[in-house]
Amino acid sequence: MKILTTLLLAAFFNLAHAEYRVYQYVIKNKVEASKNSEGVIIQSTLDPTSYMAYNGGSQFVSIDLLRTWICPGNTGQRKDTCPSPYKKLTAEMIK
Repeated sequence: MKILTTLLLAAFFNLAHAEYRVYQYVIKNKVEASKNSEGVIIQSTLDPTSYMAYNGGSQFVSIDLLRTWICPGNTGQRKDTCPSPYKKLTAEMIK
């Protein structure tokens, strides 16, 4: 019975697919606001609350969420995030 359970679990895990969410933010430094008043656009797999906490909290950075999308796979072994589907949409609209 244990062997059958193990085989069923192995088959189930083989069918499982990983995915992650990518967030695109405009980040503004509140401490050195004169350097980059427009902010910097970045992509991260951290949600807004976690990103803010990781980067010093609301006293040091201001973040504005621009967009978000889901990517297949994982970001293990320092893989880059998948490209934004919005770029493809924009490129198709320009044609």
